[in-house]
Amino acid sequence: MTGTGGKIFNILLVGVGGQGTILASELLVLVLLEAGFDVKKSEVHGMAQRGGRVVSHVRFGDKVYSSLIVRGEADILVGFEMAETLRSLDWLLPGARVVAARKAILPYTSQVGQASYPFDALDTARDAGFDLTVVDGEALAEQTGEKKTANVVLIGALARYLPVKRSVWEETIKKNMPEKLVQMNLTAFGLGWNEEQV
Repeated sequence: MTGTGGKIFNILLVGVGGQGTILASELLVLVLLEAGFDVKKSEVHGMAQRGGRVVSHVRFGDKVYSSLIVRGEADILVGFEMAETLRSLDWLLPGARVVAARKAILPYTSQVGQASYPFDALDTARDAGFDLTVVDGEALAEQTGEKKTANVVLIGALARYLPVKRSVWEETIKKNMPEKLVQMNLTAFGLGWNEEQV
């Protein structure tokens, strides 16, 4: 680990139930602990089993006292779904980084035409001055043979912006994933890590 000079990094992960947002945040925490950081995490996932909003707060640094990010102070937003990404922009510091999946999951009201869906959510994030990295997680995940690894693809894209060596990420995946899933998740992580950032 390299010290953070006293800075606490705040990462907000958002998605909807079934996307693996919680699992991704757990992997993130394991990696940060392995790298020697103090880490705190908190989750909100009421109705997640029905496709509801899922939010994880992850904070790390030399010493962290609270697990909750203050609105407007997140350094990085990881958005697994476009509308949830848009809904969370006000949690970010000005000019913060957004790592977002190009994934739309329409709520029932949008499916039946009672409400519009913000298909321009990522353009809105870029226009608001955030440093945007867009990842087509599911399309990349298909290369692993399992679309459910899209969450690990996104974590791979996030990893490039954190002060942790790639080898620590890979060793943590090897140590914590079931053996039959290790290679698939290593591949997913590498696809996100190597994806040309746009």
